[in-house]
Amino acid sequence: MLVLLAAHLGVAAAIPWWARRLGRTVWMVAAVLPLATVAWASVSAGRVLDGGAYQESLSWAPRLGLAVALRLDALSLLMLWVVAGVGALVLLYCRYYVERDAGRMAALLLAFAGTMSGLVLADNLFVLYVFWELTTIASFLLIAGRGETAEQRRAARQALLVTAAGGLVMLLGFVVLGQEAGTYRLSTILVDPPRGGLVPVAVVLVLVGAFAKSAQLPLHGWLPAAMVAPTPVSAYLHAAAMVKAGVYLVARLAPALAEVDPWRPMVLGVGLATMVLAAWRALRATDLKLLLAYGTVSELGLLTAVLGIGTRTGALAGAAMLLAHAAFKAALFLSAGIVEHQTGTRDIRQLTGLGRRLPVLFGATALATASMAGLPPLLGYLGKEAVLEAFWHGTVPGNINHLTTAVLVLGFALTVAYAARFLHGAFGGPPGRPTGAPRRPQVGFVAPVAVLAGAGLVLGAGYAGTATVANAYAEGYPAGPQGSYALSLWHGFTPVLGLSALSLILGGLLHAVRRHTLAAAATVPRLPDVQGGYDRAVAGVDRLAVAVTRHTQVGSLPVYLTVLLATVVLVPGAALAAAAPSLGSPPLWWSPAEPLLAVVVVTAAAAVVAARHRLTGILLAGAVGYGVAGVFLVRGAPGLALTQFLVETMTLVVVVLVLRRMPARFVHGRTLPRARLLRVAVAGAVGVLVTCFALATSAARTAPAVSSGYVRRVAETGAHNVVNAIVVDFRALDTLGEISVLLVAAVGVVSLVRNHSHKGAADGGSGEGRRGIFPTAHWDEPRQTWLPGADERPGGERSVLLEVATRLLFPSILVLSLFLLFSGHHHPGGGFSGGLVAGQAFVLRYLVGGRADLGVAVPLPAGAVAGGGLLLAAGIGLLPPILGGVPLESAVVTWHLPVVGAVKFATSLFFDVGVYLLVVGVTLKLLSAVGVSLGDAPAGALGADREEEGSR
Repeated sequence: MLVLLAAHLGVAAAIPWWARRLGRTVWMVAAVLPLATVAWASVSAGRVLDGGAYQESLSWAPRLGLAVALRLDALSLLMLWVVAGVGALVLLYCRYYVERDAGRMAALLLAFAGTMSGLVLADNLFVLYVFWELTTIASFLLIAGRGETAEQRRAARQALLVTAAGGLVMLLGFVVLGQEAGTYRLSTILVDPPRGGLVPVAVVLVLVGAFAKSAQLPLHGWLPAAMVAPTPVSAYLHAAAMVKAGVYLVARLAPALAEVDPWRPMVLGVGLATMVLAAWRALRATDLKLLLAYGTVSELGLLTAVLGIGTRTGALAGAAMLLAHAAFKAALFLSAGIVEHQTGTRDIRQLTGLGRRLPVLFGATALATASMAGLPPLLGYLGKEAVLEAFWHGTVPGNINHLTTAVLVLGFALTVAYAARFLHGAFGGPPGRPTGAPRRPQVGFVAPVAVLAGAGLVLGAGYAGTATVANAYAEGYPAGPQGSYALSLWHGFTPVLGLSALSLILGGLLHAVRRHTLAAAATVPRLPDVQGGYDRAVAGVDRLAVAVTRHTQVGSLPVYLTVLLATVVLVPGAALAAAAPSLGSPPLWWSPAEPLLAVVVVTAAAAVVAARHRLTGILLAGAVGYGVAGVFLVRGAPGLALTQFLVETMTLVVVVLVLRRMPARFVHGRTLPRARLLRVAVAGAVGVLVTCFALATSAARTAPAVSSGYVRRVAETGAHNVVNAIVVDFRALDTLGEISVLLVAAVGVVSLVRNHSHKGAADGGSGEGRRGIFPTAHWDEPRQTWLPGADERPGGERSVLLEVATRLLFPSILVLSLFLLFSGHHHPGGGFSGGLVAGQAFVLRYLVGGRADLGVAVPLPAGAVAGGGLLLAAGIGLLPPILGGVPLESAVVTWHLPVVGAVKFATSLFFDVGVYLLVVGVTLKLLSAVGVSLGDAPAGALGADREEEGSR
């Protein structure tokens, strides 16, 4: 299971590259994985249908109970067939439908197939939530497309807001449910469901998330709006797969939570209301996709109600209807797409006579429509009979069973009516006035529609196979008053058969009456539209945001800092003051050198406040950092001190480069004395708070320090440097996250600087003016260069002495950086320190030789170096699970070489190499950014320039 999910995401990442080489054939490549999933699920079905299950678990942090737990049981098997089977057919359909941007769309659809498969296989509430939100993101990207129209952007934003907000509410419900149950494992919760306490609250929160995802009233408006997406997206995500996620969650939790008080009233009330009102709204639609969208909302309401009632017959009915709906609704959406593709319109007021011109498509669509209407012997009829049976025999507590049955009959009648409206609107009409001259679609274009429509016939006529799958899921429910009800096409002359026939008659009459007496859609009474309510709510939030921002965002950084720091002083400071009596008094220092270093740090910090020149201020700030590094050194942390020294040095260099673009002196505005006094007071209070907090935390320790455990187990990593072992082994996940953040931050900074520089160039800024900002004293113009790119600098900025020194020092500094990298496991150093040293070598090369020389020194794009480092670190972390270990696990390897002898190293060294490369790449990216603003260079001189051209 894990391999299948990883394969989906991996192949999806490569699909855009393949699309440029394979053309339309890429859709067949993309369909291979969903087909493989169907095959694997089918092979595994025997064990699952016998009552067993397949389970896989990837332990991420065992002591914290964090694991990627997956489980294939009857319900997930059913959903996996739907997700992967419909997904494969949709991908094959796209070969004929999608005419541009195939790589992006194929990648997103395949990634969605993987995330949806993960959702239905998840056996942990948090894992389920992660996949849940990944499907939301995929839906947003597929609806928005390239964001070329305002309608696409608006619909995508609405879908994201509604489903993501519902997901957050659901996550809170998961936390409450997991805490009450004592576990977040779904299979365990189903075996021993929690009762009492906050479980009713959890039920309400979880159902809100399910209703938002499955477009239940009044949260359904995003689904009709999403019809701006391409038809394959509508058929797959918004008919067969994503919108089923909420229904799946209801079906998954119903065996455990159906007896909790809020559950049944919520699922029945919301589900049945959605079924009737959305079906009525479908009768007004004139757009084929919009009609099907409201029909989808209606049928999702039916599925929510029947799967949520918590009985065996309800489970049988829900399983049959879930399969039926996926087959006929996906087929109808794909059919509507073919009609639009061949005629150029989806408006039923303009379509006429297509039934005779496209007979194969008409036949397949008619078969799918009959299943939606519930005609025998199709699967839709099988499910409808079971639904009526589930409600007819007293499923609902109290005396409202006849009322719920009447609502169901009305809903089915409306379904028949809009099914007939769809078929007649798309393919009916006088044969003498066909819409244009539509070309007959290719066989491969119609084949997915025919397969899905035929599946409804096969699964209905062969109801024994369908019943086997449904029974396997329904065994987890009590039998209920229906006894041992079984799916069948014929149960004799029963009240349920009469109700089914009544719904067909009423639906047919409603369609006939509407055609003859209510010809215009506008004459059908309009129901309240939630879209207007959503628009008003969004507009209200925008107005509130503007009002709040007007009073809080005054455009003054000192004001913002004062508010934030004052909050820090008041809130944590009050808690610290309350706990102060119970805290001990630790020693103020451990070494005689510490007070001296403290004086240096405090003096430099105070001098920063009084500095008037920017360069002086940054040098004094650097002195503060060097003083702190000295404290680390005397406290016995040379590795940490080394890193601090290097960080401060790199920061000084980069900031000084930026300062060249700014005035030499600080520009102070007029500040009122009381405002200045307030800032001084707040700053002093923050300093006191941080000092007291540091002392208090040192004195408040009750458990043994974790450092002793690191020291005790450091031998397992083959290291002697505890700090490096922590970075690349014990806390490697933290390091991976930190370097990812570092890369993202660097990309953001580079984007901002380049955008500002390009804007300045557009405003008329010249490179010559920038060169003359800091003229350098010189005796003569050097006639030869010691660095390949040094002639980029104007003569006034060149120095032969620096060129010669750089030529000699550059390789030596790089060797030193490699020494720190490879010796870091045993001595002070490591990937981060080595990368910083190498970065300073490139900084020196840039300062002396310019961007062109830096491009000669590094013939690779900076982004490739940084990204390669991140990929190497992540790949090394993910390699152990493939070999049977845990993520980010390291091993000590010993090689016995003929001449050298025994060579011993830890595999975490490669992780450290990734850190090294990322730090070097980030430094190069920053240099490429400041280089844009420090001087003009020939186009393409620096590797970063080539990177920028490649990205464009």
